[in-house]
Amino acid sequence: MKIKHVLFFLFCFILTGLSAQTLEQAKTMFNKKQYDEAKPVFKKYVKSQPANGNYNLWYGVCCLKTGEAQEALKYLELAVKKRIPTGQLYLAETYNELYRFEDAVKNYEAYIEDLTKKKKPTEEAEKLLEKTKSNLRMLKSVEEVCVIDSFVVDKTNFLDTYKISEESGKLFSYNQFFKTEGDHPGTVYETELANKIYYSEKDPNGQLNIFSKNKLLDEWGKGRELPGSINASGNTNYPYVLTDGVTIYYASDGEGSIGGYDIFVTRYNTGTDTYLRPENVGMPFNSPYNDYMYVIDEYNNLGWFASDRFQPEGKVCIYVFIPNESKQIYNYEAMEPEQMIALAQLRSLELTWKDKKEVDDARKRLEAAIHHKPQELFVPDFEFVIDDNATYYHLSDFKSPQAKELFRRYQSKEKDYRQQESKLDNQRQWYARASKEEKAKIAPSILDLEKRVKQMAQELDEEAIIVRNTEKKHIK
Repeated sequence: MKIKHVLFFLFCFILTGLSAQTLEQAKTMFNKKQYDEAKPVFKKYVKSQPANGNYNLWYGVCCLKTGEAQEALKYLELAVKKRIPTGQLYLAETYNELYRFEDAVKNYEAYIEDLTKKKKPTEEAEKLLEKTKSNLRMLKSVEEVCVIDSFVVDKTNFLDTYKISEESGKLFSYNQFFKTEGDHPGTVYETELANKIYYSEKDPNGQLNIFSKNKLLDEWGKGRELPGSINASGNTNYPYVLTDGVTIYYASDGEGSIGGYDIFVTRYNTGTDTYLRPENVGMPFNSPYNDYMYVIDEYNNLGWFASDRFQPEGKVCIYVFIPNESKQIYNYEAMEPEQMIALAQLRSLELTWKDKKEVDDARKRLEAAIHHKPQELFVPDFEFVIDDNATYYHLSDFKSPQAKELFRRYQSKEKDYRQQESKLDNQRQWYARASKEEKAKIAPSILDLEKRVKQMAQELDEEAIIVRNTEKKHIK
């Protein structure tokens, strides 16, 4: 009986402790950003005193920070009416979450005005204002794109959902491609010919930056970091390059992002060996959430991108769309605000459909892509032309033992040639960025290396002829 009494006492104590949680405890949790824990207490207080401005502010912020922006709205609007400090700041943030950017701009402006009157710093608020104005500009230029389907999947293996053609290259997680372990969020794009990769790597500070690598014979060369215009601010990840070899899509959470990761596009200028200034691809592809891994499968005429907008923790939605040949935007002025917001948020895919046949055709292509089984690819070790009638791809193709041995020597010299050629390319790039004094120092070594590379190329051509002639004598 004593044990039963003790258990009953403990049960009552636990219940009393939970129900006795005070307003002060909730405020402490709020200040520590423990919004989930503080939320039930503020909800109780705001119900008991619905006109209390502070209770409305605290509960509204808890709703906002726990993913309930729509629920937060009426409470924060009341807090602003009651002129509660910081009310305008949080209400503007809520409007941003709900794509009501014009209302957000007004609240940020009012908040900055109050700060100015109180002679308080306004820099951070002004940054938020400029970002919101940028969001508003994006909302006024939402791309008119047909989104045919979507799939909600686990984020850990979301790349498995991308069913792109062999002609469009391959996608890998960092660990999958480099055969590493650990928590690495980077992805790798490998070109169709498997001779170049673009990938995201962590720097010493843990920030992600995009690199590229070229394949030299059967080995990957040294990674080359993409320029600062791409990697300058925030994390950059999820690279993808079109088959033209110059258009690169990637995601960044740095400058110019609506919120979290945004998708950007830039193009490589072969004439100047530089990339053009990256552009945010805009809405509906980007949102205040994380949006990334934008892929255009030109062979199947399908586009893919991922977003965690309106998704629970650990889940991501993969959208499939029909790529536009040129960007077309909706007429913002001729549409109701809610309709434009719905299109920007991709609230309903059917809202983006104009031509049912186009959608049906695209869905057939998607279905075929999903069930497509890639053919076993012929993977050559090399490609060496003997004559008009014969090209060798493996050492076993050689009939002459002497020619085979000569070719092994040829391969070794070719590898050395490729390395020197890569070294020369790196020195030329460094020279292009160097100061006048540095150029004067490095110029002689570049000229010497150019002569050496030219000589090696001539020697290779001569050895290739010897290999061919030796093999052809044996065949005859």
